Amino acid sequence: MSMVTLKDIAAHVGVSISAVSLVLNDRGEGRVRPDVAVRIRTVADELGYAPNLLARGLKTNQSHIIGLLSDQVASVPFAGQMLGGAQVSAAEEDFLLIVVDTAGNRDLDGTAVKTLLQRNIEALIVATDFHREVDLPMTPRAMPVVVLDGLPRDRSAVADWVIPDETGGAYAATIHLILAGHRRIAFCNVEDERFVARTLRRAGYEAALSAAGLTPDPALIVDASDPSTAAGRVQARRLLSTHDRPTAVFCFSDQIAFGFYQVAQELGLRIPDDLSIIGFDDQPFIADSLLPGLTTVRLPHRDMGTWAARQAIARLRGDAPSGPVSTQMPCPLVERASVAPPSPEGGAPRT
Repeated sequence: MSMVTLKDIAAHVGVSISAVSLVLNDRGEGRVRPDVAVRIRTVADELGYAPNLLARGLKTNQSHIIGLLSDQVASVPFAGQMLGGAQVSAAEEDFLLIVVDTAGNRDLDGTAVKTLLQRNIEALIVATDFHREVDLPMTPRAMPVVVLDGLPRDRSAVADWVIPDETGGAYAATIHLILAGHRRIAFCNVEDERFVARTLRRAGYEAALSAAGLTPDPALIVDASDPSTAAGRVQARRLLSTHDRPTAVFCFSDQIAFGFYQVAQELGLRIPDDLSIIGFDDQPFIADSLLPGLTTVRLPHRDMGTWAARQAIARLRGDAPSGPVSTQMPCPLVERASVAPPSPEGGAPRT
């Protein structure tokens, strides 16, 4: 089916193509009779006319298209909210968001960016699958670049960026356990240094303990090999099999927390009666599906996506301050049913 053109509408109404163009571009007042303008809009709607944004962009040098370079974000369930936030915000400002996902293959970055540039994008959002440092692709010098859920490895790069407040989220989680009465609170971190969050979440955990007058116990801080459930089970057995086990555990991820759930069941420990657990991510189909429901910290993926798109548009419109802008989005605590006051027996094993 061919695209409806201005010529088609003009032929149906019996006016010139220039009259149709003036009306549909909101420049017909005082130049086209009101009744004719109404007829033009009616016929355009009936024929299903849609403006050719690419052609318009070539004339005005404003395509109203933002490119988003995604590194596996499209395939990560809970991170997909970033794309939703960016897409809705772009649409609200009459911008189109085009997404290209490289599936984790860094060799495709150059080709992907070239593909987006050929679509006449005005700005580029670089989205990562988890909070980390990124090497920015080469783009035209004047093009706004925003890093979503990450930060430029080269801090002198001209780019804006948005990340989660990892430290604040970890602090809130640990304080929640302290207010529930816990004092022996373990932290299961990850050892993979690619995760910038490992340092930030530990800092929040230790800051909360210090604020409560508690000294972090090195014996209660362990590192899983990765954020998976299987890796979590390894450290859960190490922490929960001792006579002086913790009464609560704060986990780097919901998947690690799932591993602690499994080991607690193996050892006959009831959650939250004998062991309180808090995760991080608020990952769908895990945090809300565990029994009891997992109290966790939500990563603000949608809010970050919204901010990235709005910041890119602000740059295009000249509404952003000069120089790179960065922001941290709050990570709210999501309370469910995995936290309770410690049992009278404390860390003693069940008999």
